[in-house]
Amino acid sequence: MITTLILGFLFGLILQYAKLNKYDTISGMATLNNLAVVKAIAVAIGIGAILVNIEIGFGLANYYVKPVILGGIVLGGFIFGIGMAILGYCPGTMAISLGQGSLDALFGIVGGLLGGLVFTLLYPSLQGILGPNLGTISLYTIVGNNAVIFYILLFLLGAIFIGASFWLHQLDKPDKDMKWLASGIGLAILNGVVWLKGVSNRHIGASSAYPYFADWISGITQNHYFQTIQKSGKWEVVFLAGAVLSGLIFSLFNKEFKVQLIHENWKNYKNNSSSSRTVWALIGGFLVIFGARMSGGCTSGHVLSGGMQLAVSSLVFAAFVFAGLLVTGRLFYGKENFYKIGKN
Repeated sequence: MITTLILGFLFGLILQYAKLNKYDTISGMATLNNLAVVKAIAVAIGIGAILVNIEIGFGLANYYVKPVILGGIVLGGFIFGIGMAILGYCPGTMAISLGQGSLDALFGIVGGLLGGLVFTLLYPSLQGILGPNLGTISLYTIVGNNAVIFYILLFLLGAIFIGASFWLHQLDKPDKDMKWLASGIGLAILNGVVWLKGVSNRHIGASSAYPYFADWISGITQNHYFQTIQKSGKWEVVFLAGAVLSGLIFSLFNKEFKVQLIHENWKNYKNNSSSSRTVWALIGGFLVIFGARMSGGCTSGHVLSGGMQLAVSSLVFAAFVFAGLLVTGRLFYGKENFYKIGKN
């Protein structure tokens, strides 16, 4: 538990360094005014894919590819993107921002716990929507046992992701800050450490913590879904506790701790109403976790960790998350606040 707490603490530090956990940063991504998160994710996947697959090749780690459960990934990914745009956080960044004093992150967590509980209750009746299950598909399973071709493609695809991050940075003209690069590299290295058999023998994730904790505190644990997520959920609760501590300690150290409900982008894009922000944060949190559990993962567990394995399920999930994010960004925040990449 101490190791997991420390890893969560480091996760929080890495994201805070480039302000990737902030509402203004993530809502800015939804309106294409801030590409820091996309750039960091792209470089993290590029470097992490090479690092993690080399670890696995040397027998230091294992694959944890999520299956292509088509309905869940497509619909869940889109719902996740909608919730992420409205809330301005994902499952992991909610915890960090809570530590920094963001009350909307707290309401997002409450909504997320409710979303996790509702998903547990509805899980048996959702099976028809979630399928079909096409199995685990990744670069490794596609190439098979041909190690030479696999590693050539691995380095090529890793370079493409890294190159894409710098290309996006050129388009993100108003932002010349390179902190996203350090955070992206940090996420890749941290996930590589977590992945090691001698450390956690798993990948970074966050969304299982919500239904696990919600089911546990409500006493709804005698069901198949809770048993399925029990191990990962318990690990992620401790991991996110470390992220909360990181947000608290880092913000106090930098004298940036601030109890705040309404952030700059919400004030500029929507309104200055506390009740409005509270209600939408609850709704956004619910959608984020419900969508994540439909898909079997979130930004950290699916997009980052799955992307590093070059898993088809995770790349499809990422595409539909981004689609839901941008559609919602334009409709929810208004087309007058929505700018094309490179316009400024």
